[in-house]
Amino acid sequence: MLDLGRGLAALLRAGDLVMLTGELGAGKTTLTRGLGEGLGVRGAVTSPTFVIARVHPSLGDGPPLVHVDAYRLGGGLDEMEDLDLDVSLPESVMVVEWGEGKVEELTEDRLQLLIHRAAGDTTDEVRRVTLTGIGPRWDGADLESLAG
Repeated sequence: MLDLGRGLAALLRAGDLVMLTGELGAGKTTLTRGLGEGLGVRGAVTSPTFVIARVHPSLGDGPPLVHVDAYRLGGGLDEMEDLDLDVSLPESVMVVEWGEGKVEELTEDRLQLLIHRAAGDTTDEVRRVTLTGIGPRWDGADLESLAG
């Protein structure tokens, strides 16, 4: 998941919204940690569950990373508006865990990652990730090479 995050960081730019969906322990925060490394941001990327959102400024000239955990937020965009995410999005890369049904209205362009952890007799480290680019921003993007 770290490697996927690092690879994905090369495709991201300010204004991008990345939505992560997957069960607890699927690797959403680990992927975001890889994104942070790839983007070259300051601070340890950890789960923002109890603070809802963390901003990691860039150590260089790239965009900051805004990491949001919407797990504890029950409402849709109304509740998210209190966080002023729409203000942060244009100059940041925003990653939202558990954002499905809550942040889609922030922008017509977004990248959705669905993370499945393998069940059964397989190792706990096996993941299947589906990347879906929505909107003109992602037209023609080579997302399959990242998931493979």
